[in-house]
Amino acid sequence: MSHIDELAQLGTSTWLDDLSRERLESGNLAEIIKTKSIVGVTTNPAIFAAAMSKGTAYDSAIAALEEEGAKADDAVYSLAIDDVANACDLFAGIYKASEGRDGRVSIEVDPRISADTQATIQQARELWARVNRPNLMIKIPATEGSLPAIADALADGISVNVTLIFSVERYAQVIDAFKKGIKRAAEAGHDVSKIHSVASFFVSRLDTEVDKRLETIGTPEALAARGKAGVANAQRAYALFEEELLNSDDLPEGANVQRPLWASTGVKNPEYPATLYVSELAGPHTVNTMPEKTIDAVLSEGNLHGDTLSGAKAEADAVFAELEDLGIDFQDVFAVLEKEGVDKFVAAWDELLESMAARL
Repeated sequence: MSHIDELAQLGTSTWLDDLSRERLESGNLAEIIKTKSIVGVTTNPAIFAAAMSKGTAYDSAIAALEEEGAKADDAVYSLAIDDVANACDLFAGIYKASEGRDGRVSIEVDPRISADTQATIQQARELWARVNRPNLMIKIPATEGSLPAIADALADGISVNVTLIFSVERYAQVIDAFKKGIKRAAEAGHDVSKIHSVASFFVSRLDTEVDKRLETIGTPEALAARGKAGVANAQRAYALFEEELLNSDDLPEGANVQRPLWASTGVKNPEYPATLYVSELAGPHTVNTMPEKTIDAVLSEGNLHGDTLSGAKAEADAVFAELEDLGIDFQDVFAVLEKEGVDKFVAAWDELLESMAARL
């Protein structure tokens, strides 16, 4: 049994945070599903920007799109949809065996429309129809403008990966949107047992921002508090999940709980253990989506020490109180991170469109 298998026994599913045509055509993705116990894939604009902007794997498809007169936006989504559909097919066996819990592949709506509810839900419906696989998840950001689209998509029977969550306060709004959406789905006659959702909490980015502020404060106490915020924030979110979803009786009969997903779990600070955001965030009903480097670190090092989520709220609250006493303004931190998160994905998307236009 590998350390990834041990993680699964603790209740955490491991998904790969990467996808490319090269991985698909070379057999690499099929191989790591088989050898590394990976049970899902997530993508984002930065991942597709990296995949499509280098190498030759997309050349023939881009040439065909050029002959059709495709514009850059249409070409990018055409290529991404093909990759995601093929990945969905690779995971079909896991999807069936897990009764829809895993075997999931996510594709994200255009980050440039994150403030536009109607544009977001329209594109979510289009992507769901075009990929046309039951194990697809549509990624929708947890921005204020997109929160209603999350509920609308779920109400339509679409499985949703809610992304770019940084604060527990915003997560509470995501849970509310999930509950509203799944209740509407049941009222509309959808089989809610077929609808799945995850809520993606970004972990390492919080430590990067908070550590930077602690280093500016510069006291011995501030420096000693580095590397604590990301895990504590996720543990506080898990406590809210337990209270509002896992132990709740206000979901429709047969509905699946929206699982917390830990994203941005590759450490940014090389001084931190490579498995920090895995071993400290292991527990029931969760997903951890990792870059392959982090997956390999877990396989090699493990460092697992049981369920580190259940019952962790008091300690996590104490960490937050300590950081606030040191001068960390978390309201400002979360506002900065959400804006940066959207801006980074928009920048990656714009770069990809510029590159695609040149290649076309």
